[in-house]
Amino acid sequence: MNNKVVLLLVDGMTPDGMKNCKNDYVEELLSNSTYCMKARTVMPSCTLPCHMSLFHSVEPSRHGITTNVYVPQVRPVAGLTELISNAGKKTAFFYTWEELRDLARPGHLCRNICINLYKEDDSDNKITEQAINYIQTEHPDFIFLYLGKTDDSGHTYGWMSQEYLSTVNNAVNCIKKVVNCLPEEYTVIVTADHGGHERSHGEDIAEDMTIPIILHGSPFEKGKELETAQIIDIAPTITKIIGVDVATEWEGRPLV
Repeated sequence: MNNKVVLLLVDGMTPDGMKNCKNDYVEELLSNSTYCMKARTVMPSCTLPCHMSLFHSVEPSRHGITTNVYVPQVRPVAGLTELISNAGKKTAFFYTWEELRDLARPGHLCRNICINLYKEDDSDNKITEQAINYIQTEHPDFIFLYLGKTDDSGHTYGWMSQEYLSTVNNAVNCIKKVVNCLPEEYTVIVTADHGGHERSHGEDIAEDMTIPIILHGSPFEKGKELETAQIIDIAPTITKIIGVDVATEWEGRPLV
């Protein structure tokens, strides 16, 4: 039964970045997955608003987070992690940007690990290895793995710079490690929160708004390209795979 999910998000990773990072695994992954390389994120196309929309399947105008500073929701929307946890499932977060700690309400994570990308070298590889070890030993029903160096490189050197593409290449290697370690019961969903242009993002332009969504596992047809998909579709897709009811407020649609 394929009813467990790894959500692997690479901050600021664009479809063009994946195609131009010169990593052969990109084509291998796509050929074995259902995917949309022109999926849309939300406005503002910034990290925390996009993550909140991913985990709550609503636009920022509904959840109220429009900057990278978290504030409590005025009209709370049930989040992905809470729904899975309340169903008696095991959930875990592994991430490198500390602000993401507010994506899950207290008491709903069995494991919550942050390696600060600004404080430790090689944070993407380190957090990936920790997540893989946790998957292999604890078999969580849902695990969120976030890699942040790609966005950091985009801000420092520019999106599509050689330095940026190098971090995308490393992220793809991390994706490969995760996919190759997974038992049969896991689906992996690979995505990004936003894109970028020059050394910034946050605008309503294609470079910032276009993201990959890659769905790898037995519920999905191999080599199938979706015409459209949105970041708010990811949470209902995950709940359908795991077997948990969606929240009534959610606006996205399952991709399975």
